[in-house]
Amino acid sequence: MQETPEELAELQTLLDSSLARSTAHLRSIITDESTLSAEQLTEVLTGMCTLALSTVTAGGEPRISGVDGHFLHGKWHFGTARGAAKARHLATRPVASVAHLRGEELGVFTHGTVEILNPLDAEPAADWPELLAYFKSFYGEDFFDWDKDVVYYRLNPHWITVYAADAAPPRPCTGRGHAVGILRPEPPEPRA
Repeated sequence: MQETPEELAELQTLLDSSLARSTAHLRSIITDESTLSAEQLTEVLTGMCTLALSTVTAGGEPRISGVDGHFLHGKWHFGTARGAAKARHLATRPVASVAHLRGEELGVFTHGTVEILNPLDAEPAADWPELLAYFKSFYGEDFFDWDKDVVYYRLNPHWITVYAADAAPPRPCTGRGHAVGILRPEPPEPRA
């Protein structure tokens, strides 16, 4: 858990207000007995959590793809290759939705606006050095060129809800990561 008391309070307020603004149908599914507090959520969303990321094309069509998500300071952070379609979508339409699902055990649903943390042609976010140190410790110092190969985002949420099937919080994320969508190809096997 990397959240300060202020960040936990902000997240709890957003969780409460998001559910209060939700439809009656959603509120019939997500109740006080089937959700998590901000503190519980940050204890569960540690390490890498696979996210389904939804972006929008220039033609207004939705696109969904997978990314490695890291829930830090009460917000999702994720990256991708700078040339990926999702990076182009987010550069011109910086709105996104993400879902982290674990079967019927847990669902975390978030809508918001993204900010680019490490733009190529502008100053990085003030907390980028701290975040970069975290990502390098997770993925490896030299797995790729951190300045040129990848772009990282923070999803600033305006709505987030959590469904948890049991009263006890689910287990933490256990993902090792997929190199934020930059898979290095294995050398081809020699032909026999």
